[in-house]
Amino acid sequence: MRRAPRCGRGMSLPDLPPLRDVVNRHGLLASKALGQNFLFDEQLLARIAAIPGKLKGTNVLEVGPGPGGLTRALLRAGANVTAIEMDKRCLPALAELAEAFPGQLRVIEGDATKIDPATLFDAPWHVIANLPYNVGTMLFTGWLSGQDWPPQWLSLTLMFQLEVAERIVAAAASDAYGRLAILSQWRAAPRIAMKVHRSAFTPPPKVMSAVVHVTPATMPEGVSARMLERVTEAAFGQRRKMLRQSLKGVPGALAALETLGIDPSRRAETLDVADFVAIARILS
Repeated sequence: MRRAPRCGRGMSLPDLPPLRDVVNRHGLLASKALGQNFLFDEQLLARIAAIPGKLKGTNVLEVGPGPGGLTRALLRAGANVTAIEMDKRCLPALAELAEAFPGQLRVIEGDATKIDPATLFDAPWHVIANLPYNVGTMLFTGWLSGQDWPPQWLSLTLMFQLEVAERIVAAAASDAYGRLAILSQWRAAPRIAMKVHRSAFTPPPKVMSAVVHVTPATMPEGVSARMLERVTEAAFGQRRKMLRQSLKGVPGALAALETLGIDPSRRAETLDVADFVAIARILS
C-alpha cells in the first residue's frame, strides 16, 4: 500500500485507492439479506466520524463495516477500531485497511448480536456505525438496556432509517413517541446529528436515513430498568387503550397512577418520560 508524503506537523496517512475501486476489485455487491447499503462519499464519512468529537487514541466499536468506508474515516481520525463483520466477502478489503493502519484496526468475523462488547475492550469505547438496517434497533436497545449505569460505552453514533431516528428523539404526544423514545431518553441524551439522503447510499434504500448521537446522562435514583421496561411494554402494547386498561396487568400500576395524580383515562402517548419514570420508581 502506498503511503502519502508527510505534510505539515502530522504523520503521513495511507494513500488509499477510491472505495468504489476496492468494492469493484473484491466484487462486493451490497447484500439485501444482510441489510447492507454502502456509503462512498468520503467527506460525508469524515463528518460522521467527527460527530463524537476527537477520536485520536480512543477505542471505537464499529458494527457492519462492509468494505470499510466509515472505517477509513475512523482510522484517519486516529481511533483504535474494533470492527465486527459477518460478511466474509468484506474481510479481504478490511485486511488491506488493517495493513495500511498498523495496530489501529482489529477485525472480528462474527454476529454482533451475539458478541458482548465488554469482552473486547479494557477501557471505555465509542460505538460508531452505519448499522445494518435489519439488526440496528435490536443492537441499539441492547446497548441502552440493563440496570448497570453509566454504561461502559462513551457515546453511540449510529445510522438509522429516519423514521427510527425520529422515534428515538420523539417528544410525548407526538406520533413517533413510544417505548423506544422512553428507553432512549430516561437516562441518556439522544439527538439527530445529521440527516442523510437516500441517494448517498449504494444501492439507495427506499427511505431517508439519519445519524443519531447518544451520550449517557444521570440515571434517576430508585428506578429499576426492568420495571420501566415492563411498564412501557404494557402501556404501549395497547397504546390506543386508556391506562386503566393497558396497565391493569401490572401489579400496583393503577395505584401508582392514583398516587401520582395521573388520570387513568389518559393514553400512554400523553405521558412524558418523567411520568413513566415516576411510575416505575413507585413500583420498584
